Amino acid sequence: MKMRAYLVDDEPLALERLRRLLQNTGRVEVIGFTTKPEEAIAALTENPPDVCFLDIQMPRLTGFEVLAKLSNQPIVVFTTAYDQYALKAFGVSAADYLLKPVEPETLTRALNQVERLRGDGLPAQQDIQILLRRLADSLRESKPEFPRRIASRLGDRLWFLDLDRVSHFYAEDKLTYAVSEGKAYFVDPTIAELEKKLDPSQFSRIHRGTVVNLAWIKEVTSLPGGALNIRLKDGKSTDLTVARDRARAFKARVVL
Repeated sequence: MKMRAYLVDDEPLALERLRRLLQNTGRVEVIGFTTKPEEAIAALTENPPDVCFLDIQMPRLTGFEVLAKLSNQPIVVFTTAYDQYALKAFGVSAADYLLKPVEPETLTRALNQVERLRGDGLPAQQDIQILLRRLADSLRESKPEFPRRIASRLGDRLWFLDLDRVSHFYAEDKLTYAVSEGKAYFVDPTIAELEKKLDPSQFSRIHRGTVVNLAWIKEVTSLPGGALNIRLKDGKSTDLTVARDRARAFKARVVL
């Protein structure tokens, strides 16, 4: 019988990639998935899966905090872009730890480990709860803080933009602009500064003069010479170019 899996990740593209990879193995039935940790708690409580693939760094609740709220702990495979959490993940008896973008080879290894754990049983619930509380406290103290808004300067006025609504940033004539709801707003940071300041799980620099919000990508198309074309779901179907020297890393992150 196929093992039943539930997927939790605040990045829709990463969630879709993992879902497809699991289905392609022929070993897993994905019984549900969500980008919202609160929904995950309800689903995991109501219908516990054989294994939960769980992101660690998420808004509002971390993966550790999600598990701490469950009365019965599932077998867990942590997925994250931050390898600094590897030892902490194994500290709560995770079946495995997968670094994004998840690759088929490492996923096969994780599924093999899950099958072994299903036969061996899990640690005592009380011990797991204690570990989870300690890890959640530690993560809350050490996780990086990324801005949620950015200021646009217009004369003596500042206009604040929610970063979730910013589809992309671009540089033109030595100035930087944020595009939100189809309008361009001048912002102070350069593209290089934005690359360092913004949450890397949400924003990616795709060109010397462009940073894109991954949640706004609708489709990706290959271009002659090795570059990529991104089409956004912004109402205008804006097209952006992924530079050839950045295309391989970008595809590994968001494209199967």
